[in-house]
Amino acid sequence: MDLYFGGLNRNRNQTTNVAFIATERVLQEELRRLQEILCSTQQVIAGLEALRGENCSLLENLQQPEENLQTLEHGSVKQEKCGIIRQSLERIELGLSEAQVMLALSAHLGSLEAEKQKLRAQVRRLCQENQWLRDELAGAQQRLQDKEQEVVTLEEQNKHLQFMSSIRKYDVEEPQTDVKNASSTKESLDDLFPTEDEEHSAAAAAQQGGYEIPARLRTLHNLVIQYASQGRYEVAVPLCKQALEDLEKSSGHNHPDVATMLNILALVYRDQNKYKEAANLLNDALEIREKTLGMDHPAVAATLNNLAVLYGKRGKYKEAEPLCKRALEIREKVLGTDHPDVAKQLNNLALLCQNQGKYQEVERYYERALHIYQNRLGPDDANVAKTKNNLASCYLKQGKYRQAEALYKDILTRAHEKEFGSVEGIKW
Repeated sequence: MDLYFGGLNRNRNQTTNVAFIATERVLQEELRRLQEILCSTQQVIAGLEALRGENCSLLENLQQPEENLQTLEHGSVKQEKCGIIRQSLERIELGLSEAQVMLALSAHLGSLEAEKQKLRAQVRRLCQENQWLRDELAGAQQRLQDKEQEVVTLEEQNKHLQFMSSIRKYDVEEPQTDVKNASSTKESLDDLFPTEDEEHSAAAAAQQGGYEIPARLRTLHNLVIQYASQGRYEVAVPLCKQALEDLEKSSGHNHPDVATMLNILALVYRDQNKYKEAANLLNDALEIREKTLGMDHPAVAATLNNLAVLYGKRGKYKEAEPLCKRALEIREKVLGTDHPDVAKQLNNLALLCQNQGKYQEVERYYERALHIYQNRLGPDDANVAKTKNNLASCYLKQGKYRQAEALYKDILTRAHEKEFGSVEGIKW
């Protein structure tokens, strides 16, 4: 199925490119012909104006009174010549008028051609977005297959938990995990510390604060992420820098759109492991947004979260924690204390604390996030299972095997019921 979609997409792209090239050639040929007609018309106008001047001169000479008396016959000939010249002048004026009409029509056609160029550019942009959406569909299909594989992995983990439960009754007391050794079992930040895709997750909340991220920047963000996911940083980085330069020229450095572009470029640098450059860009974006949008704006929270993620990836958990807490306060103030984005921020904050051995705070943050997800998104939402898994991992690190086992059983039970039906008769 994936190969079929991939081949179909390539055929569509090739057909679209061929159509664009053919259209461009036809339009260029028409434009060349129009320019030739326009040049010829201008030459005709110049010739008619010169002829009009000559005829006017002849008419003036004929109309001048003569000193000597003229015969009646000579006077009639003179009047006949004047009439012929006047008729010629009328025809010349008519030709000039028609030529001016043609020039005006040419100018109108030129404006229509400019509009066509704009529409053509929009069509190209839409084709690029369409290709990105097809790639997203293929990625979603791949993620679905990965999730199915995860179900099989969870079943194996369930068997392991059953074994641990069977030997747990022989333990006299629960062993405690040494906090000093916590660093050796830190979770992968790529899996448990979700990054903030600010142009999508913060856009709706940002509108409540009086600032909407422009559609052109969201489109540019999609293209940059597509190039970055393909490892084409040599395209993504210059594209970001050029857009940033244009924005600074048109709007000035201290503008929210400039801050948005700085965030996008910072995410590309972060994917390249250029953490220092990314941190500088995010700090600059944070300062701009605080000045232009206010200290408690959702876009400020998005930048704070991006910066906290960056520090977390570098192992600077103490520096990242206050940034994450401030982002949480802003989201609670703007979105309310039970919004799913607040729960996401709580998950991030819990992971930072867990990597510092602050397990009591970790439990409190995960439990609150779990409560929000269950109330707002339902018990079968994927975020509920993920948060339960994170909380169970925290229990395991503290040696709280009974609590962890209960959570893992609940996760597996719901996954089994959703995929295969009731679990009655299954012995845990």
